[in-house]
Amino acid sequence: MIIGGGYATGRELSEYFLSQGPHGALLAMALATLLWALICATAFAFAQRLRVFEYRSFSERLLGRGAILFEVCLLLFCVLLLAVFGAAAGEVVASLFAVPEFVGTITLALLIGGVASFGGDAVERLFKYVSPFLYLVYAAFLILAFAKFGDRIDATLERGGIGSGWPISGLTYGTYNMIAVVMILPTLRYLRSTREAVTAGIIAAPLAMLPAFAFVTAMLAFHPEVLSATLPSDYILTRLDSTAFRFVFQLMVFGALLEGGVGVVHTINERAVAWQGKRQTHGDVSCWFRPLLTLAVLAVCMFAADLIGLADLIAGGYRILAAVFLLTFVLPLMTIGVVKLVRSHAGAARIHGHGEA
Repeated sequence: MIIGGGYATGRELSEYFLSQGPHGALLAMALATLLWALICATAFAFAQRLRVFEYRSFSERLLGRGAILFEVCLLLFCVLLLAVFGAAAGEVVASLFAVPEFVGTITLALLIGGVASFGGDAVERLFKYVSPFLYLVYAAFLILAFAKFGDRIDATLERGGIGSGWPISGLTYGTYNMIAVVMILPTLRYLRSTREAVTAGIIAAPLAMLPAFAFVTAMLAFHPEVLSATLPSDYILTRLDSTAFRFVFQLMVFGALLEGGVGVVHTINERAVAWQGKRQTHGDVSCWFRPLLTLAVLAVCMFAADLIGLADLIAGGYRILAAVFLLTFVLPLMTIGVVKLVRSHAGAARIHGHGEA
């Protein structure tokens, strides 16, 4: 989820990490990784312990009545993400095949719809097969960068430099990206114990940062001029001068957008399915409910949002949304969530003790 939205262009990595100097970038990335590990471990444990694998039930157990504010902001954020993913897919496909941009947007929408309509199993299979491809491409990206301009990377690291704002950059990037945790809640149902949940959370953090590390390392070869590049990924790919790898990289970006888009739609679907199931006495939903909902979500978010300017409006309040997520997710999780976890664990220990007695 983080790779799909954050690493495709390299712009965020340049703004939050590389802008703090070569050594400052590494320090900010280390801080963000540490923060991710802490938040993921806590969130995974909270979801596993309280058996809440859908964002509405998760936020209700965490925030009570305040969950409605979180949900509204999350849905607005989902609209923005899908609109951005659709636009980015249009640009990627247009650059690969010289077709109009709407072809890429429609292609992405059809693929997202095809996967998300079949529910959790199909979503997990997509993540299972596309994710290794993403990591392989980023690994190749790092290897090619070292082979092509490794001396420049070494020289930049030797020259060093640490910006004074690296702690703020690391904290900011680490905090607002953690909304991704909410979008992968349905996949956490396989966790069998609190210890396993904490371990998974700790592992998730460096795994999420590895592609960013590869990207930033490659950009070090052209620091500081790369900071002014609108698309750092294109800036680096042009200098690698490999048509074949450029094609593979763009294909990987499309795959990342597909994963991200499927994750967003699946998040909304799981919430709606849970709501619809509660409304029906038998608890099941129609086999058509999920496909029709998926089509409606994609139509509104990918196409209508851009046509009526809603995506731009939400993007204008992006920093406000990030602040709200900090106040309604990260801070409550690390305070109220931790207290509830401790109480739940203590209660389970008492019950276990009485049972043995």
